[in-house]
Amino acid sequence: MSSSPIKLGIVGVGKIVRDQHLPALVKDQDYRLVAAASRHGKVEDIPNFPTIEAMLDSVPELEAVSLCMPPQFRYDAARTALVAKKHVFLEKPPGATVSEVEDLKALAAANGVCLFASWHSRYAPAVEAARAFLGSTKIRSAAIIWKEDVRRWHPNQEWIWAPGGFGVFDPGINALSIATHILPPMFISSAELDFPENRASPVAAHVTFRTSDGLPVTMELDWLQTGPQSWDILAETDRGKMVLSGGGSKLAVDGRVVHEGPEAEYPMLYKRFAEIVRAGTSDVDLAPLQHVADAFMLGKRNVVQAFFD
Repeated sequence: MSSSPIKLGIVGVGKIVRDQHLPALVKDQDYRLVAAASRHGKVEDIPNFPTIEAMLDSVPELEAVSLCMPPQFRYDAARTALVAKKHVFLEKPPGATVSEVEDLKALAAANGVCLFASWHSRYAPAVEAARAFLGSTKIRSAAIIWKEDVRRWHPNQEWIWAPGGFGVFDPGINALSIATHILPPMFISSAELDFPENRASPVAAHVTFRTSDGLPVTMELDWLQTGPQSWDILAETDRGKMVLSGGGSKLAVDGRVVHEGPEAEYPMLYKRFAEIVRAGTSDVDLAPLQHVADAFMLGKRNVVQAFFD
């Protein structure tokens, strides 16, 4: 593929698009945003359409699409784009089920186009430093603590509470995307999921993992955190206690900061997408989504008090 800007369409113009995708794209010379499709939102200064089908019909020069609608609706849109031989960027989580995304991988390969599952938290500034540190040491135990306030980050977004909406695993999958990148392969051994009595998705989760070597890993997810938000991964090692905090933005060992930097996750995601489009490959790691599926499969369901009417 030539080095000219990739003609991109974006689908599902909501909060994440306005907060992250559009600011990243406006500074990226690898792309030219030429169209958008959304039931409600619009992007200024480009053609807007009510559906992806209308966008593809009206803008045949599109080379790639970025799909940012809720995961329950992403498969059909992705399939439409792949069959039309467009490269596809999937916002996280890449789909509502593992089998959906497996099918999309096969469909992308069959149509000679690229598929990208975009785990943005893996591109936080201190994640690679944490991976290098853990790769050079013996890990004794690890813990994931991911607690935030849903009312702050997802105001009035009812889709996250519907079946397939992931609930607290919507942010929790960010933690899993980092953990599966920096820790040894692990498997869920038990889980407890707290479901509000008036919602179909969990508001908290308590998960235990083990590795094939017996390394214990715990995960605590909570969506009702007030005050400072907690996005931390901790590890006890033979070289000291590692704390990867701020969603992957700062790495400390025994209390000494060894790496930190400014957040640039979405610009890095789009850089990676351009790389795979031009290389003619795909990048679809399903490990974080598989862990979510396993948690729902193994998890004990606890019904807790309703907190939204």
